[in-house]
Amino acid sequence: MTQVKPMRADARRNYERLLKVAAEAFAEHGERASLDDIAKRAGVGSGTLYRHFPTRQALLEAAYVDRIEALAVRAGELAAELPPGEALVEWLNELCVGTIQVRGMKALLGSAVTDGSVAAVTACATSMKGAATRLVEAAQEAGALRRDVEPIDVLRLAHGVATASELANGQGESIRRYVALLTEGLRA
Repeated sequence: MTQVKPMRADARRNYERLLKVAAEAFAEHGERASLDDIAKRAGVGSGTLYRHFPTRQALLEAAYVDRIEALAVRAGELAAELPPGEALVEWLNELCVGTIQVRGMKALLGSAVTDGSVAAVTACATSMKGAATRLVEAAQEAGALRRDVEPIDVLRLAHGVATASELANGQGESIRRYVALLTEGLRA
């Protein structure tokens, strides 16, 4: 068994500074923010950025892992508070709002709903798929959701709802309406 060597203090500071600056840059410019600009704003070289985060996807996920985990936890909270069908609808609303409010999260959700790519097995994708699976199965057991609906279908449709809402007005004002239209079609 190989042991992971702890980061030196300066490497830890660089890592944390890169994450902070990356989250700010992704919020400003979306997932296509310049990685060289992120390194420069963090006060490190591009090599340091790529040593910590070998791909744009790795940096994006690290910058937003806390938000993704919070959405997954929220699924459990809603499941405890609401009937299964309502919990799923409310979680989809919150997922879509978060996807629009935090630029760059749509790319993470997009990678979570693709098949066969390396990005599809990231921690963020695992959290989202797990949360969706729990809510979908509970809604199906309660008779509130069609039996042929797969959790991945729901995540893909949520990605589409977020995109449609952005196209409609850019602010997500249409999310509740679009989620309602979507979930009416998914009902048992």
